[in-house]
Amino acid sequence: MGEDDHGGPGRGGAPGRRTLIATGAAAALTLGGVTFASGARAADGDEETRTIRGTLPPGSPDYVYVPVEVPPGVREIKVAYTYDKPSVPAGTPGNALDIGIFDEHGTELGGRGFRGWSGGARPEFFVRADDATPGYLPGPVGPGTWHIVLGPYTVAPQGLSYELTITLTYGAPVTAAPPVYPPQRAGGRGRAWYRGDCHIHSWYSDGRRTPAEIAALARAAGLDFINTSDHNTHASHAHWADHAGDDLLIMLGEEVTTRNGHVVALGTDPGTFVDWRYRARDDRFGRFARRIRRAGGLVVPAHPHATCIGCNWKFGLGEADALEVWNGPFTPDDEVALAAWDATLVASVREGGRDWLPAMGNSDAHRPPDAVGAPQTVVLADDLTREAVQEGIRAGRSYVAESGSVSLTFTATGGRGEHAGIGERLRVGEDTPVTVRLEVSGVPRCTVRFVTDQGVLLTSDPLPVSGSGTVEWRTTPAYAAYVRAEVRHETAVGPLPGVMAAFTNPIFLGHP
Repeated sequence: MGEDDHGGPGRGGAPGRRTLIATGAAAALTLGGVTFASGARAADGDEETRTIRGTLPPGSPDYVYVPVEVPPGVREIKVAYTYDKPSVPAGTPGNALDIGIFDEHGTELGGRGFRGWSGGARPEFFVRADDATPGYLPGPVGPGTWHIVLGPYTVAPQGLSYELTITLTYGAPVTAAPPVYPPQRAGGRGRAWYRGDCHIHSWYSDGRRTPAEIAALARAAGLDFINTSDHNTHASHAHWADHAGDDLLIMLGEEVTTRNGHVVALGTDPGTFVDWRYRARDDRFGRFARRIRRAGGLVVPAHPHATCIGCNWKFGLGEADALEVWNGPFTPDDEVALAAWDATLVASVREGGRDWLPAMGNSDAHRPPDAVGAPQTVVLADDLTREAVQEGIRAGRSYVAESGSVSLTFTATGGRGEHAGIGERLRVGEDTPVTVRLEVSGVPRCTVRFVTDQGVLLTSDPLPVSGSGTVEWRTTPAYAAYVRAEVRHETAVGPLPGVMAAFTNPIFLGHP
């Protein structure tokens, strides 16, 4: 299982006997080490290359580590890889192999040695003191045991044959400039509604857009804030400062992509890395949810009912601060996520309404034609700062809209002037008449629905072609423990509701 084109241990140290180890999470496979001969004898600019091959069988562990013994005096390490993609029967996953690297500080869960991850987005990468491939962290190439990490995402029945080519370049490292991060405050309007997209991918993971292109698209979409969320790496954090401004708050984060679902770390401190190498059965997620919160971030499970392999959320919602209910174009899995989220509201009412999970929506934009800001979360925040926006999201003072052209105001009032807005509670008696009112614009010929713990209790006539209108409904807390609004496009067939144009977080009615 593994061969070295350059001969025996003195020339390359071919991977030998496989060893199963525990990394603090799921079992992982560690191969024999790759060694290099030159070390201190190498001249400036000299290169050494080793090529190894191997085959991973179906059922391989989630992560396979290839140790690389890096001698002193190395300026750059470069890794290229290929793997076969044989034909497979219909309905059977083929081969897909991810890749990343850990430095001499090791592979222990938590990521002290983490130096980068590109998943399956790139066939090669390099790391040196002053620069690195997008997705990887610049820094010295220190001597010791580095580990290339292979992630066999899916393996064909025939197995997965791979080839790794590792090149070391010798010489003195170039001094790198210290990182600069975007400010945590922009030029806000005080307490106001701010629009944002908190799930976007750049070319620092598997996206195809630069930070500059994303920032320009965010401004064009009318956004006030965004959150960076590249897969399993924080390498982009130091590349956003030039693109922030008084008109755009750029928060930093990561999409933590595990084998049992994805979670957005929203608004973490600059330079925060969150490990992803565990499954739900390993009982490790709580540790990393706390890591996100200690770094000032929110824990937001993403696309919880997505159908791609490993995308469906299986860690439960006990650690979540909010839930991404709408991800990109509204599709059936978003409909399922919406229904499942609504069930959590019913559960919170049963438990007294003290803890409930707010919903949000994001674009998950990767590349054209993915539209940044479609959908977007519109948040009532005290100012345009990281902390204020996060607090608005955490409190559920928000609604989700398909674009910046959609605006709404949603309120509930009691008979004596009591008033509550989105994410709030109208504290009136159980039999007190309550008026629920939605004012909406930018949604031509859409239908409004008011949804409660009993289900949909009002469906309006279609709004006019102008897209603006007001819908009112009267109820009591005894009849509806909460009410939330949906705005739907026309449906062409049957009784199913139309595609979502906007929806709100709930207003709770009555005393808890």
